[in-house]
Amino acid sequence: MATKRDYYEVLGVAKTASGDEIKKAYRKVAIKFHPDKNPDDPTAEDKFKEAAEAYEVLSSEDKRARYDRFGHQGMGGNGGGAPNMEDIFSQFGDIFGGGGFEGFFGGQGRGQGGRRVKKGSNLRIKLKLDLEEVANGVEKKIKVKRYVACQPCSGTGAKNGTDLKECGTCHGQGQVKRVVNTMLGQMVSASTCPTCNGEGKIVSSKCDVCHGEGRQLHEEVIPINIPAGVAEGMQLSMNGKGNYPERGGVPGDLLIQIEEEPHELLKRDGNNIMFEQYISFVDAALGASIEVPTIEGKVKIKVDPGTQPGKILRLRGKGIKDLNGYGRGDQLIHLSVWTPKNVNSEERELLEKLRNAQNFTPNPGKNEKGFFEKVKEYFQ
Repeated sequence: MATKRDYYEVLGVAKTASGDEIKKAYRKVAIKFHPDKNPDDPTAEDKFKEAAEAYEVLSSEDKRARYDRFGHQGMGGNGGGAPNMEDIFSQFGDIFGGGGFEGFFGGQGRGQGGRRVKKGSNLRIKLKLDLEEVANGVEKKIKVKRYVACQPCSGTGAKNGTDLKECGTCHGQGQVKRVVNTMLGQMVSASTCPTCNGEGKIVSSKCDVCHGEGRQLHEEVIPINIPAGVAEGMQLSMNGKGNYPERGGVPGDLLIQIEEEPHELLKRDGNNIMFEQYISFVDAALGASIEVPTIEGKVKIKVDPGTQPGKILRLRGKGIKDLNGYGRGDQLIHLSVWTPKNVNSEERELLEKLRNAQNFTPNPGKNEKGFFEKVKEYFQ
């Protein structure tokens, strides 16, 4: 699989380019590589699609922010990739004016019969993931209700899929064109046919199942692979898993917005995992071996004698996998010394002896060390 070029490089703009600059650059590249202008260049269509893909991302504030942070991997999800030609003419023709590419080039639109291909509406869902799923990636099966093409009429809306007749207004083109004479010459503009709403055909007899709509509501279970390292608010896309439009066209997309469920003990900081571990001042003084939770289960760590409050221990590779595949984060353990608020008389007496031992015995001998152990027994 070929490596994708940087989207900013594709459009020839800087990363600081404004929305207008990006739109202008895309218009220039799209005109240059439009397939109708380059019939003898087999690479033109690929470059045309590449520019459309770059514009789709960089023209969206949300997608652009994700791309700037995570690169191409941030635009992942099942079914990702360059849009097809129908998507391009359906979604981006507006930047060339009301007539789209068709009016600009004075030719016919892309798609069957020269008509602009309709695209169905997108579906949006929210998907909750726990910290373990975010860290390692997961396959989820989600149940959605969406419009699909009616099977009996093949999505045409006509009885038996054949009771259609050509629109008399646009003669099957789906568009009506108007030629205007200006001082610069003739300008051709195109608009959607008002009689057939751009479909080019009119239903003579409606389908008994979908009643002429060409689609039916259907519930299905869709598997989706969530890559490791996704973040709160990130949006993944599955092309063609949205709603099918009325009476023919291409389905919209399924957009999945990621929501992270908070962990009971662990917190995420980028690709690192943060955990605060409380230890007694006895463990801090004498050292100890303690268990701490990680996203992979509990592990034992060693607390060195004389550990000071605020010390941070690092468990390498116990964090979250990088979305772009650049290794994995760490788990950082912040050690805090726990101080009891209430002590009884016997414990107070021991603490007073401990304070005196610390004040007047900088290097405790065996007797004092045994005393430390006795204190430890009370506070464990």
